[in-house]
Amino acid sequence: MNQAARKYWNEYWKGKNQPQPQPKSVSAWQFGSDPDSLARLVTAGIKTATCSAYIFYELENEPLPEAGDYSIILDSGDKPVAIIKTTEVTLTPMNEVTEEFAAAEGEGDRTLQYWRKAHEEFFREELKTIGREFSEDMLLVCERFEVIDVKEEKVL
Repeated sequence: MNQAARKYWNEYWKGKNQPQPQPKSVSAWQFGSDPDSLARLVTAGIKTATCSAYIFYELENEPLPEAGDYSIILDSGDKPVAIIKTTEVTLTPMNEVTEEFAAAEGEGDRTLQYWRKAHEEFFREELKTIGREFSEDMLLVCERFEVIDVKEEKVL
């Protein structure tokens, strides 16, 4: 986590006078291939879900996200724009993603057809970089989240 994200998190947590201890792990990251427009969808309350390919967690030996995890969303310049809290995580084959989940991702016209086309293109490119092939039934890590805080001086 970069210094700006760490400062944002610390100020947020301190200002909330949380009764429970601060979470041990808070991640900071950008969304997909267009971090600024996707972050805008989050801060507007339109994007409340995201997904990633399970294979990347496997290959990088990374733990899967869990309900209750906090994340700081970064723009393309690695500046923090919002804090989200994961509310649900499911492992779902890509060809079983629902219309409702596609709409919750908030992208394009929010239809399943748009979602499938955009995500297939994205995953084909990402998988190509690791020498893997795309499959319509590839396993996805599907996350739902809620926006906890939006940074006031965000610039997207």
